[in-house]
Amino acid sequence: MMQIKRHIKDPLYRNSLFLIANHVVMTGLGFIFWMVVARFYTEADVGLGAAIISAISLLGLLSRLGLDITLIRFLPKADKPADLINSCLTLSGIVALAVAGIYIAGIGLWSPAMGFIRHNAIFSIAFVLFTIFWTLSGVLSLIFIAKRRADFTLSKSTIYSLLKVPLPILLVIYFHAFGIVASWGLATGVALAISILLFLPRAQSRYKLVPKVNLGIIKDVWRYSIGNYFATLSGAATGLILPIMIVNLLGAAQNAYFYVALMIAGLLFGIPGAVSGSLFAEGSHFEVALEVNVRRSYKFIFLLLIPAIAIVLLAGKWFLLLFGASYSANALTLLWILAASSFFVGINSVYYSILRVEGRIRELVAIFGFVTLAVLVGSYLITPITGIVGVGYVWIGARGLVSMYILSTMVRSHLKRRGY
Repeated sequence: MMQIKRHIKDPLYRNSLFLIANHVVMTGLGFIFWMVVARFYTEADVGLGAAIISAISLLGLLSRLGLDITLIRFLPKADKPADLINSCLTLSGIVALAVAGIYIAGIGLWSPAMGFIRHNAIFSIAFVLFTIFWTLSGVLSLIFIAKRRADFTLSKSTIYSLLKVPLPILLVIYFHAFGIVASWGLATGVALAISILLFLPRAQSRYKLVPKVNLGIIKDVWRYSIGNYFATLSGAATGLILPIMIVNLLGAAQNAYFYVALMIAGLLFGIPGAVSGSLFAEGSHFEVALEVNVRRSYKFIFLLLIPAIAIVLLAGKWFLLLFGASYSANALTLLWILAASSFFVGINSVYYSILRVEGRIRELVAIFGFVTLAVLVGSYLITPITGIVGVGYVWIGARGLVSMYILSTMVRSHLKRRGY
């Protein structure tokens, strides 16, 4: 018990646990949200709604310009932390407004299946607002991580996740597929407002929200930001672009099956993601202890990940049955493959944090670029032949190759330090 208490007080473990709890809340209540959606909406509506949410998430990632990652690296030692926070929030919000408008204008080119949004003024305005909300919410989460207050990230996610559950029932009558998106977006906006007003001033002392861009501060961190921007964009693009690709290649129903399988597997991906995020924050505070924290992070990840993988492999059929028999019939094999790939995700994610702390951004961009290109091109070619299960094979293959590279690199580095 004393050892457990000591681990909980340790910032690396404490923030890791809060981030894992955050992911469990997001995914667990996300299950309930999508279960409600599956009961009140058709499979075509589910697939289309998931594709729109993925598009908004992708635009939100584009709009952050890598500034969210920069906050973790530079906020702990910033001379003017409030100015850095306000500059990142303001600039990200402006870019989100622009990219959402561009997406709506060319939606017939990007995704013809979503073309109905452009022809409805309410849907178009909501799409833009939800993109801004999601962008700022993502920046805010990383501010809390940078300040080693991941508990506020958990609180924000809990508010968001609880609010969005009942909304699809209220909105299904008026908005159909867009009712799913509206539920998601309205919950994001409310959680964002509460977090800015209540949580952010507690995480950063004497903070006041002032929309402005301090170009001097942005110039100082821009080089680091732009490298991480391309790395983060490449890393997350696969999971966000694939639903948009599948809804146009295979139809909305197949995309619904794919999205639910990816969401369940995402619970596993969240474990290494949370621990590596905490490792990045700790490495930014104390670079000297990085090697020790890397070993601790790997032990912690696989202590949690291995039994979690076993649970999903054994109970995956029943998880999918919660959404309906058709989901279990069409997505089980894909779920098994994605669950197995989380072992490679665990190996890779810690190495990504090492690269960020050490400033080796070119290598990070190269790895993410390879994974993204391999998964998207491979999926585009194989999906029409194999269906959604082909995405799983390409997904695990690309990450497995990266893990082989990482393990060989880390072994060579270790031997070099030992003088061999």
